[in-house]
Amino acid sequence: MTEPPVVDKARQKCHEILSEVGKAIVGKDEVLESVLIVLLANGHVLIEDVPGVAKTLTAEMFARVLGLSFNRIQFVPDLLPGDITGSMVYNSRLEDFEFRKGPMFTNLLLADEINRGTPKTQSALLEAMQERQVTVDGRNFKLEPPFLVMATQNPLEFEGTYPLPEAEVDRFMARLRIGYPSSKAEREILSRRQSRKRDEVELLRIVAREEFLSLQGTVETVYVSPDIQDYIVRIVQATRDDHRVHAGSSPRGTLALFKLARARALMRGRDYVIPEDVKSLAMAALAHRIVIRPELWVERVRGEDIVDDVLDRVPTPGPGED
Repeated sequence: MTEPPVVDKARQKCHEILSEVGKAIVGKDEVLESVLIVLLANGHVLIEDVPGVAKTLTAEMFARVLGLSFNRIQFVPDLLPGDITGSMVYNSRLEDFEFRKGPMFTNLLLADEINRGTPKTQSALLEAMQERQVTVDGRNFKLEPPFLVMATQNPLEFEGTYPLPEAEVDRFMARLRIGYPSSKAEREILSRRQSRKRDEVELLRIVAREEFLSLQGTVETVYVSPDIQDYIVRIVQATRDDHRVHAGSSPRGTLALFKLARARALMRGRDYVIPEDVKSLAMAALAHRIVIRPELWVERVRGEDIVDDVLDRVPTPGPGED
């Protein structure tokens, strides 16, 4: 287990990061915390929501505050794999081909409207998400850590889109929704915009890239007791046993929940995981990995409903159990 001063320092730094991003994203503290938890756990996040709720702004602000390089790719049907990975270009001076990097070579990548990209382009992104590398003309090019993807998609518009295959959805550590702001928060958005007299929001860099990598490393030292590990496994297995499910969460979902719980514990100033860490992130980690039986689609059964029921059924470990 980590020394308490290290945990306290990490907790304070996370608080500063969220406070700074909160200057631009108003009234969404829980969502911002969830995004930071995913990034600390070195995972990719899928943000599924309607247009105009600050999905893109959230990615930009986190990149700025975390001191990470940032690129945005607008996925469209005519986007080719080489447009995002880069390509081999002939250099007449050297009389040879050299690799010209695409926008994929960054620390935080925003894949905007990812479901508008063709399967071939999505496949190129999938390799980068899983292997942290791209392959061009048979050559592998490593991506500098951290490589994190924040992808967005609009759940209401289906014309001209290519639904993400289950294998790609499974690569996202979490799926989140931002949602509309409350009336009070929306009023605060207007007030802040009037006060600063411009659209752009200036945020400070709270950490540098190296310090963020150190925070990710600290997450790896958070202790998860055998009892909590069993609790995570029972939750995931219960998603597979539900009669309404065609396919439950994969083992990758088990690992995702494990990693997210550790990151949340660190942000709460603990060097150990408690059941509440697991419960609070089960929805984000597992719901998008569950495939409902086709005959139940008409009943509007969702992965979220399965996770809710599972959390009610699976006994929570008591205090002090190991």
